[in-house]
Amino acid sequence: MAAGTQCKQNPPTLLSFFIYNPKFGPKEGEEEKKILFYYPNEQEKNEKIRNVGLCEAIVQFTRTFCPTKPAKSLHTQKNRQFFHEPEENFWMVMVVRNPMIEKQSKDGKPVAEYQEDEILDTVYNAVLQQCYSMYKLFNGTFLKAIEMGGAEILKQRLEKFFFRYLQTLHLQHCDLLDVFGGISFFPLDKMTYLKIQSFINQMEESLGLVKYTAFLYNDQLIWSGLEQEDMRTLYKYLTTSLFPRHSESELSGRDPPVRMPISGSLQHYGRFLTGPLNPHDPEAKCRFPKIFVNTNDAYEELNLIVYKAMTAVVCFMTDASIELTKEFCCELDRLVGPQLTMLASDICEQYNISRRIAGPEKEPQFKFIYFNHMNLAEKSTIHMRKTPSLSLTSIAPDLLKILGDINSDFARVDDDEEIIVKAMSDFWVVGKKSDQRELYVILNQKNANLIEVNDEVKKLCATQFSNIFFLD
Repeated sequence: MAAGTQCKQNPPTLLSFFIYNPKFGPKEGEEEKKILFYYPNEQEKNEKIRNVGLCEAIVQFTRTFCPTKPAKSLHTQKNRQFFHEPEENFWMVMVVRNPMIEKQSKDGKPVAEYQEDEILDTVYNAVLQQCYSMYKLFNGTFLKAIEMGGAEILKQRLEKFFFRYLQTLHLQHCDLLDVFGGISFFPLDKMTYLKIQSFINQMEESLGLVKYTAFLYNDQLIWSGLEQEDMRTLYKYLTTSLFPRHSESELSGRDPPVRMPISGSLQHYGRFLTGPLNPHDPEAKCRFPKIFVNTNDAYEELNLIVYKAMTAVVCFMTDASIELTKEFCCELDRLVGPQLTMLASDICEQYNISRRIAGPEKEPQFKFIYFNHMNLAEKSTIHMRKTPSLSLTSIAPDLLKILGDINSDFARVDDDEEIIVKAMSDFWVVGKKSDQRELYVILNQKNANLIEVNDEVKKLCATQFSNIFFLD
């Protein structure tokens, strides 16, 4: 009896991911030339050609109905396919198996029950677009690679990048924050902000080669000289990949912080997160990762220098055509290390003072997600921690699904809008969209009525988001 009621929950999983260009194999018998990348690679050749051909047919068919808006997804009982054309004639396709519950029938045989409605197109379309953005950050555009060395160069780059990147896709943890792809900003008083601005100006002047700078504290952005979209992608790389990797190294003792004497008994805690572990080591090699920014305009290739002291991080970007020497790295360490250490200490002190003035934080009756489309500012009290491999949330998955559904409704209209939903679990979910800003609130007030819920949200907007929302 007990065995018959056992269920196994299977989350959404990546079945295949491929990139093709229909112009590369137009003739019969040349279909394989269209395929630039295919995962899993061990898939049989004819199966790859068949799957790419099917996607090509779907895209062409849907274009007959709306030439300017080709297909974005295809729904079937077991799978869902997502399509994205980031550059003309270059198509990216991601095939995801729908979540599934494995049950046992009365005769003991397993029965699969697919949960088609649990996958949100907006979430996984955003994940697919992020795949391209991250590739472009480190490799430039597909077309640029073709111009440099033809399809073979592009295939090599795609293979090298996506073989590792696809391993980091944990689709079961994707939610509304992946749709927004926002940036968490660190709150600062004016005087401390001016100190940071002065520090950046001084470092750019002293180091000479620096073209762009970004400053972060506690994984939150304070200052950036990059264009918004480039900073959005770089921020995601830093906070979900580079920083966690180094934090794990520090905790395990493999990567202890470097402590260099300043003057007297003071020490600085500065060290490179990219580049040499110790620039003063005669054997150190000053190699930095390359990134590509402004690819629609100036198309700049840059060296990415990430330098950290305590919980403050500064990113310096220099022209990749100028090779960085060991002398430059030593000079950067000497100039930046002491000042960044003291600046990190100042920020921490000011932050603690402001928290003491504000008083002890009380557990609110509501949870919220806020996003501003104009400056990409994002804030969530629902997510305690959010990385590709882990998503610790304070609400149930069914409530996250409702948030995604409300967001999909908002995307269909340009006007300001408000939606209030009562979940099966008796939670209230409220979505407000106004002037390029979106707010999602979850209230744990089971016995409240619609008027009381609306009043609570008005109070929240008046206290936490004053001068932002104008809906009555």
